[in-house]
Amino acid sequence: MSIVLASGSPRRLELLRMIGITDFKVIVDTSDEDITPGLSPEEQVKTLALQKARNVARSCDKDDLIIAADTLVYLEGEPLGKPDSPLGAESMLRKLSGRVHSVYTGVTLSKGDTDLTAAERTDVYFREISDKEIRAYVKTGEPMDKAGSYAAQGYAAVFIERIEGEFFNIIGFPLCRLVLMLKDFGVTL
Repeated sequence: MSIVLASGSPRRLELLRMIGITDFKVIVDTSDEDITPGLSPEEQVKTLALQKARNVARSCDKDDLIIAADTLVYLEGEPLGKPDSPLGAESMLRKLSGRVHSVYTGVTLSKGDTDLTAAERTDVYFREISDKEIRAYVKTGEPMDKAGSYAAQGYAAVFIERIEGEFFNIIGFPLCRLVLMLKDFGVTL
């Protein structure tokens, strides 16, 4: 059995290595991700993660274990994806300033005909962020490929007053849940 990560995210690669999974292949799902109206945040990220796993499974052996994930930021029920421009990133960060938002990550493990999917939520409390700080942060380029326009493990760490939930969920994988899911497929670390 080979382990396949269905993501090109450097953060997810790093997190897998951090928990001791070093021998894995990366196959990126390049299909479009569409938000489905009417789904709860948990169901939305679970649906997206399952779609990624199934899309990547077409390029894998039946015995491969596929790990797929999708992360979305929600503010008062509104999903905030990745920004489409620096101005879009500034706008998102202004919305998050001084408020609490939720980061949801859906994870799917798939092998053969078996799929296991779960979702994790972490609430993030941002302090008030000045326009000058927002512009300076956006100029770093860091927000451009991140859901919600920020990286908790990067420069944006100084915007976070506190969190409720698993920290690593914000970065891309709920590690505790992932390890438990891996055990269900016979993978022990």
